Order: sequence, then C-alpha cells, then structure tokens
Amino acid sequence: MRDWLERRWYSSQPAPLALRPLSSLFGAIARSRRLRLQQNARPLEVPVIVVGNLAVGGTGKTPFVIWLVERLREWGYQPGVISRGYGGRAPRYPWRVSARTPVSESGDEPLLIATRTAAPVMVGADRVAAARALIAQAGVDVIVSDDGLQHYALARSLEICVVDGARGLGNGALLPAGPLREPAARLQEIPLVVINGSGFDARHDGQIEMQLRATEAVPLAGGAATYLDRFVGQRVHAVAGIGNPRRFFDMLRARGIAVIEHAFADHHAFSSQDIQFLDGVNVLMTEKDAVKCHEFAGLMHFAVPVRAQIDEAAEARVRELVQQSYDRPNR
Repeated sequence: MRDWLERRWYSSQPAPLALRPLSSLFGAIARSRRLRLQQNARPLEVPVIVVGNLAVGGTGKTPFVIWLVERLREWGYQPGVISRGYGGRAPRYPWRVSARTPVSESGDEPLLIATRTAAPVMVGADRVAAARALIAQAGVDVIVSDDGLQHYALARSLEICVVDGARGLGNGALLPAGPLREPAARLQEIPLVVINGSGFDARHDGQIEMQLRATEAVPLAGGAATYLDRFVGQRVHAVAGIGNPRRFFDMLRARGIAVIEHAFADHHAFSSQDIQFLDGVNVLMTEKDAVKCHEFAGLMHFAVPVRAQIDEAAEARVRELVQQSYDRPNR
C-alpha cells in the first residue's frame, strides 16, 4: 500500500478522491497542533536552525545538514546537532552520540552526522530537552536540528526546507492523499528553500540549488577509498534503504555503472542476509546504510559518500541568514 501511495503521490495523477476528506482532517489537526505548540514554545539561549522538509521521504536533508555544520565551523561558530534518532534505542534520552556510538543506540542519520562532522550530536524525541542537554554538555553556540520542521515545541530563529528537485512536492496534497505534512504554502514562510538537484521551481525568493556529488567508494572492511569510476562499465549490487532509493540508483547509472537494484524501507535494520549475494559482484550502498553494515560486511562491500555542493552566491546567502539569526530571538 505504501509503495502504491508513493507512486501515486509523485505521478501526474490527481490526488485520490477517496482520500481527500482524510487530508482535510489531517490539515485541520496539523494547524491546531501547530498553534498549540507554538504558544507554549520557550526560546533557548542560542540560535536554533531547523533543517526539515514538507514532504515525507528522502530529500537530501542529511547531506545538507553535514554541509551546514562544516560551514558553520568555518565561519567561526561552534555548532551542535539534535536529531530524533529514528531507528535507534538509547539507554536513556537525551543521548549523546559520537562516532563510536553503536548504531543501535543512535540511529543511522545521527551516527553518520557525528562521524562525518565530529560535531556534538544529541538524540531524543523531545528536541527541546536534547538541545538543552547539548548546550549544557558541549558549550555549543548554535543548534542545528536535523529534521523537526513540524516540531513546533522547539523555538527556532531560522528555518530551512530541503526539497527533492526530481519529485518536488508531488501532487501537492496533504497526507494521506499526497506526501505533504503541511500545505505547500508553508514554503513561503520559510526564509531558505534548498532544491536538491533540478526540475522543481518553488517560486521562492530564497530558493537556492544543491547538487549531491559522489566521487569515491569506501570499503566497509577497511582500507583506502577508491575512485567510484573504478566501477564504470561493471555490474554492481546497489543497496539503498533511504527515503528515495531511486536517487541513489540513478546517480550510479549516470556514472556508467550497471545497477542491480536492492531497495529497502527508510531506516531499514540491515542483516547480513540483506547484503550477501554470493555471486562475486561488488556491492555499493549509501553511506547512511553502511553505518549499519560494518560488522558483517566483506571485501566486496563499499559505501558511496555523497557531498553537497552549493555555489558561492548561495553559500553567501546561507551565511547571511545565519548571521541574521543571531540578531533575532528564537520563536
């Protein structure tokens, strides 16, 4: 049912008529919830930058968070990251995550962020509590919330929405008739909209474009990275348990790699059987999936890191908005 809905949401067909009343109900509940939570939100001592999305499924949000944390450090800030920690079960919450934290405790995305950036990361469903713990323990001067655009109990000074350029906002309808958590008009309230790739125009004055680039493959069993071009003209098993596996498969094909697709649900808990194919063909997987597979990976398994690329003018716009966030209170 989920696969059918996603295909329908992102097709050229109108929203399913039978589901539209449920979308109206969902919208009414979401509006009421937003008003209630915003009224009770309490500002934190440091600016909070929320990076999220309107549509369910993957948009490239985590690579942008990694890019943003790296830029914040370059600009002289001391950033920390908070996240839901979906897929992990920590001994207690909030829970501090480092590159050495078991993925079973952290969840895949927080561990990937901690590993790539070395920034302090705190997970917990209560993002306000996670942010306060991070401020107290790590002395950060800016918080980046990985997801949480709809977590209105968390006051914020800057909102950033990431949109998949290939899929856009789908049919533009709210759940369950469409993929949206909030109406498309919500984009106009958000100062910065990041389009991952091309193909979608948000008609937004604060719109910038991001491209995800992959140049290397990292062996999960250890050792030096190799150029991704090594696999050009070869058949590979491509494994992706992300919100939009198609993006990963298409990226590899665009590099001239012949892909045998293995798509899993977002945040899939991988087992050895999921990635062992016994045919002597190399296995390429997303970096987010790879953090869950190191313990049972072999010499044929490689992670393919992606890095966000944003041009100088767009980077300057992001920096300007960050600086402005220090002049306005969280709200």
